[in-house]
Amino acid sequence: MKDIKAMWTGRVLSVLENMAGTAGIDSKGFSKSLSVGKPPDSNMGDLSYPLFPFAKDFRKAPPALAGEIAGELGGEEAGVSVAGPYLNIRIDRAAAISRLLENIESFGDKWGSGDELTGRKVMVEFSSPNTNKPLHLGHLRNDILGESCARIIASRGADVQKVNLVNDRGVHICKSMLAYQKFGNGESPESLGVKSDRFVGDLYVKFSQWAKEDKSADGQAQTMLQAWEAGDEEVRKLWLTMNNWALDGINATYERTGVSFDRIYRESETYLMGKDEVLKGLDSGVLYKDKDGSVRIDMEDIGLDTKVLLRSDGTSVYITQDLGTAISRHEEWPFDQLIYV
Repeated sequence: MKDIKAMWTGRVLSVLENMAGTAGIDSKGFSKSLSVGKPPDSNMGDLSYPLFPFAKDFRKAPPALAGEIAGELGGEEAGVSVAGPYLNIRIDRAAAISRLLENIESFGDKWGSGDELTGRKVMVEFSSPNTNKPLHLGHLRNDILGESCARIIASRGADVQKVNLVNDRGVHICKSMLAYQKFGNGESPESLGVKSDRFVGDLYVKFSQWAKEDKSADGQAQTMLQAWEAGDEEVRKLWLTMNNWALDGINATYERTGVSFDRIYRESETYLMGKDEVLKGLDSGVLYKDKDGSVRIDMEDIGLDTKVLLRSDGTSVYITQDLGTAISRHEEWPFDQLIYV
């Protein structure tokens, strides 16, 4: 569209300059005076040039001037029309698409590439699955956007690193684990012949159904999370098994859809770092402990809510892990820009 607009602007300007030369008018400042916009109604065309700035030079009413230019450019047959003082252009979309395809074919894989981002390091985070269920349609959308952003930015010269933060710990993970203990009957994805991430996801659904009947279910999941954070051997063993099931299925989906990453971070590897940073903030007075025992940050002065960084039982929340992950990333690969998709 940019090239088409430039082409038409050049043609309109050329006609104006030729008309000025014939009439003995100085056209020196015409290029600065010629502007382009869009008609108020798409039925009137795609581009619109107001002729007010040239009326005084030509000593003609803008509609008359627009009519003369339209005639020089081929009139209605060429997609050029007049609407009062405006010269409107209707773009031949078929021809424009044909030129675009020819351009793409001519440049091949180099089409759209450039070097304006050379020397810039950009990290793009996307997908971020939970290991308690398979990827869903929202993940597919996110993966498409993430891969596209990374490839486009790289094509403009940037050094790009695609990263994925796997949410592999937390109470939601414990819910699938607890459901397996209660309803799994020792089965596995192999024994049932189902995709491994779907197997784990079905257990998460089973937990939700059970929690509607047993009000203690959520509390049991929270207790399991505490045991996990304390390093309970049996809980950790089950967690590793089910995480591997989920990740095997998720990775199969990535391979099938052509999605890849340069670096994969796991919350289970960074949450302690985030927890340490929160405790440092508490000691320094940046953060505070609420009456319920949770650690919080008050961001009212910048127009945001108060956020919980550690629950009252000492377990981490998402933002705790994000702190640890952000610090770890920048230490490993000092980026100029981080894009969250």
